[in-house]
Amino acid sequence: MEPKLVLFVFLLISAAATCEYIRPPPRKTLHFPWNSKLSSHPQQVHISLAGDKHMRVSWVSNDKSTLPMVEYGTSSGRYSNKSQGESTSYSYLFYSSGKIHHTVIGPLEDNTVYYYRCGGGGPEYKLKTPPAQFPVMFAVAGDLGQTGWTKSTLDHIDLCKYDVHLLPGDLSYADYIQHRWDTFGELVEPLASARPWMVTQGNHEKESIMFFKDGFQSYNSRWKMPYEESGSSSNLYYSFEVAGAHIIMLGSYTDYDEHSDQYNWLKADVAKVDRKKTPWLIVLFHVPWYNSNEAHQDEGDRMLAAMEPLLHAASVDIVLAGHVHAYERTERVNEGKLDPCGAVHITIGDGGNREGLASKYKNPQPAWSVFREASFGHGELKLANSTHAYWSWHRNDDDESVRSDQVWITSLENSGCIAEKKNELMKILSGP
Repeated sequence: MEPKLVLFVFLLISAAATCEYIRPPPRKTLHFPWNSKLSSHPQQVHISLAGDKHMRVSWVSNDKSTLPMVEYGTSSGRYSNKSQGESTSYSYLFYSSGKIHHTVIGPLEDNTVYYYRCGGGGPEYKLKTPPAQFPVMFAVAGDLGQTGWTKSTLDHIDLCKYDVHLLPGDLSYADYIQHRWDTFGELVEPLASARPWMVTQGNHEKESIMFFKDGFQSYNSRWKMPYEESGSSSNLYYSFEVAGAHIIMLGSYTDYDEHSDQYNWLKADVAKVDRKKTPWLIVLFHVPWYNSNEAHQDEGDRMLAAMEPLLHAASVDIVLAGHVHAYERTERVNEGKLDPCGAVHITIGDGGNREGLASKYKNPQPAWSVFREASFGHGELKLANSTHAYWSWHRNDDDESVRSDQVWITSLENSGCIAEKKNELMKILSGP
């Protein structure tokens, strides 16, 4: 082969090997038609876990006389059980919400399909309870919003055979415009009414107005999580268990220092964890602690300084965060260094928000950063058994879900880390 031809082929191969993924352009915010549902019919239906073998059904009705009642059973059209719940509403500047209902149903059988209807009438919905044992599948996507990319992400999640959706903050991107909470509820209803959605707050949920409105009013009114069931005094932080996982949802935007209510609750919650029963310990919050993207640098440092020692002593396996509109996965890390007893940190704030992607990363790439890419997508976490989990990240490549990162993760339960850090954990738990 001629030398010039060899050089040309070499350059062509090199260019192909180093070519970066070309990201599709942003998509517009979705516009929703006028709601044609009857005022008495349920709207924005979503479900969440509410303690052992119980589920909370939440919905909105425009008919103020609608009762917070849910009828349910294991056969379509035959409702052998009925539960009564509570109702609330709120006003925000010139906006008044519909009547917001929260009703806990159960006890429910594990891994079982139930049919239900809300408020004594309207359409029938169908949900499936999570399994009691491994394997269990979680869909993960943060910073959703209401754009064309959001719709693409939700369509891809709908194809995933998941049991629970985990959302580490920034749901609707209503940003003070309250009817966007309503349109978000309608957008996610097909998925959120069928599988439990477990969420925590992000900065876009705050919506506080100085001297006039406290933060998180809309979020707390609409998305009630099992904080009371897990001994918390705030909807902004709580925990729950699914199959063999204990999952802790923390608040990046409420006090978290060592003297705060959240920190004291976290100590009490960690002390209750039985790793024989729940060998996987997973934590979610909004602002990432390990982030090599140029966006939102150092924003999680104070929370990291306050809480990482406790989470490290507790041998947390995986930490899921959002906020940065990109994807990144780390090695096991603690105190900024590789640590076989540290947690794997995953930033997945790439659900489809209207603000676009955070495309600039810091170089050189830190030793703890394994994979990073600024693309919209979602994650899937399958806990296969007590020792192994399979994580995969699926990029939204146009309208195809492309698996772009994957890894098997081994639980710390049998690693020796828990025994090694037992005294460290006890010292923190017994502290002031």
